[in-house]
Amino acid sequence: MADGKRPAGTGKTGPERRGKTGPSDDDLERRRRELGAQLATRRPVRLEGEDKGQTRGAGGYAQAFKLSSEFIAAIAVGIGIGWVIDRWAGTSPWGLIVFLLLGFGAGILNVLRAAGLVAEFGRGGSGRGPQN
Repeated sequence: MADGKRPAGTGKTGPERRGKTGPSDDDLERRRRELGAQLATRRPVRLEGEDKGQTRGAGGYAQAFKLSSEFIAAIAVGIGIGWVIDRWAGTSPWGLIVFLLLGFGAGILNVLRAAGLVAEFGRGGSGRGPQN
């Protein structure tokens, strides 16, 4: 705001500011109304009854629940397979450890695929995320 439209006394400290009272209430009210008018011209126009904030929030919760449940399910399946292999082959705890790690990796891959950050195998695409 180098055009000289600053309120009197802004940016000043020390002796030059002391002894001066702030802007009057009328001046503050006028400036508040001007700011409100400027902001109103810059805001996007919303249609009546349209509330994107509520819809976006609910969609975000649904997406988060979906991604977290896919991740947890992959880990649980890995643990289950590892436990069964350990019981069957008597290799405790190595089957459980190996399949826990495989389930963790599969869970991360599932989350990335569901979020659209990794292309599906065999569907083409570079695997570098969404194409522009």
